[in-house]
Amino acid sequence: MPLLSPAFDEPGLRDYAHDWAVLDVETSGLVARRDRVLSVAVVVLGPDGEQTEEFSTLLDPGCDPGPVHVHGLTAERLRGAPVFDQVAPRIAGMLRDRVLVAHNAQFDYDFLAHEFARAGAALPVARRLCTLALNRRVDPPTEDLRLGTLAAHYGVPQVRAHDALDDTRVLAGVLRASLREAARLELPLPFVPCPPRQDPRFAPRTPKTPCAYRNPGRPEPGGPLVQGMKVAITGETLTPRAELERQAVEAGLNVMASVSRHTSALVTNDASSGSGKARRALAERVPLLDESTFVRLLGDVRPGTPHERTRSPEAAIPSPATPPAPARSPQPVQEPAPPAAVLPGPASTAPSAPPRPAHPAAQDRPLSGRRVLVLGGTHPDAVAARGRIVELGGAAAINLSASVTDVVLLEGGERDRRMKRITALAFPTHEAAWLDAPVITPLPRQGGGPAAPRVLPRGGVIDLPQPSGSAAAVPWTVTAAWAQQTSCEIDVVAFVVDEDEQVCFDEDFVFYGAPENPGGTVRLHSDGPTEQTIGVDLAALPPSARKVVVAAAIDGSPTFGDVGAIHISSGPGPSAAPLVQATLDAATTERTLLLAELYRRGPLWRLRTVGQGYDRGLGALARSYGVDVAD
Repeated sequence: MPLLSPAFDEPGLRDYAHDWAVLDVETSGLVARRDRVLSVAVVVLGPDGEQTEEFSTLLDPGCDPGPVHVHGLTAERLRGAPVFDQVAPRIAGMLRDRVLVAHNAQFDYDFLAHEFARAGAALPVARRLCTLALNRRVDPPTEDLRLGTLAAHYGVPQVRAHDALDDTRVLAGVLRASLREAARLELPLPFVPCPPRQDPRFAPRTPKTPCAYRNPGRPEPGGPLVQGMKVAITGETLTPRAELERQAVEAGLNVMASVSRHTSALVTNDASSGSGKARRALAERVPLLDESTFVRLLGDVRPGTPHERTRSPEAAIPSPATPPAPARSPQPVQEPAPPAAVLPGPASTAPSAPPRPAHPAAQDRPLSGRRVLVLGGTHPDAVAARGRIVELGGAAAINLSASVTDVVLLEGGERDRRMKRITALAFPTHEAAWLDAPVITPLPRQGGGPAAPRVLPRGGVIDLPQPSGSAAAVPWTVTAAWAQQTSCEIDVVAFVVDEDEQVCFDEDFVFYGAPENPGGTVRLHSDGPTEQTIGVDLAALPPSARKVVVAAAIDGSPTFGDVGAIHISSGPGPSAAPLVQATLDAATTERTLLLAELYRRGPLWRLRTVGQGYDRGLGALARSYGVDVAD
């Protein structure tokens, strides 16, 4: 099946014609640093979309093959297969100087990079393309974005799901069709540059067991230590450092790698050493303990207050009396949003959204099920227009996609570069006054489309559906997307915090340089230059984790007022249709922005859209959550 189509001229397709290496792996588990590749397949496509080469093989992983019921690869089938080192040169030759393509590409890329690292070789990939991210941009009318669903939508035959070679052939067909749709809409492709994942700065650190107790603060002068206190150690010690840390952990203390204002005590035999920890302890007035005093206090550590996985029914704030939410529909909650974490210094004062009823009458939501793109206007005018769209029950789009139903032109909108394509594809366009009393053209009904995600306002709260069975293992995702930028980069980050809004240890700060926390329960997925996803395994979070805060920061001088709207979508897993969406665009001078929070409320998890921004940078935001960050 060729990529090029007579419907498009050759110059218009230059941005969509590349040398591609389409890849799929089957693995023994989900954690690349721990699990192994069981089979790999690569299909090479030329710029015209024609296949030029393919290769597939089973691999002997040297370990248990894991979920055989998923991939069907038993230890007996894999016995006698080559090890990865033997096929690495062949795979490297097929990947070199080509764009790596996979569905949920970071997963396949990370596994491949770890296998190449184990083989002592470099992964020769400079950039990758995720067909999942590409189809989130295209936004076809499908129930979800799983490979099988997209294959059915695009008319690509699938013979054996979870067979690496068949999945790769199917993916090649999905890629061709997706590229044609991207060209029809003139969408930029979400290429991701690929640094060497075997670089140590990208390797997750050795897992640390979270402390089971809440931080009680600092000890009284001459008083005992209490379980849950955060302690750090600096300088030379008579007892080996590892042994001293082991004794502290066994006593119920939380041993930290850094010092912050939340540190209970710093252990040092030389208070004037001038180490970074000692300087920070002096600045924060953290109590200092010499080693002998610390060892003596370890013999009588007082009981602490354990973290609790759920609050008691008496302590939980009740939700309104409503029937339980079905699995496909998170339940809205009428709960005022508490203040966001306070940073030192003034925060911007973006206006709060007015409270809205959980279930407005249908006649008050004429744009329900519609996705409206606003072009032109000043920043305040565009913010007001998108706010009006949400009030009317619609979703405010920030990029052109196949799901856009209407376009509203504010002043200057007709000069937007996308108008040529919007006109050619006959998208309905309206003047700004249309939002005062929209006249609705019925939407064409397309079978198989997803249920419209619930639109949340800024500060909106919903109960997440409680998964059961295999669905409990699916990570909950929060995806942030924005318009293509040329003057700055945007980084999405996450903080896993306790009851005191503090990380238990620095590694619970997830960002580009450390894309997963040690337990692997929170991961950052870099899906392209205009979107990033935080995946959270809610069922596996320790009791100390009360909330996961998702934020964004600008790397550069522009502000979020320059960037414009940030679109948030959230749902169970990266390939599922989102259940919730929101558009946050009240920012002006902010350089960091709290996007959303996943937090415990009794036995439930809830999601809140935040939209609170700060003029200071990411370092100040991280320090407010107890992370030691060097500016």
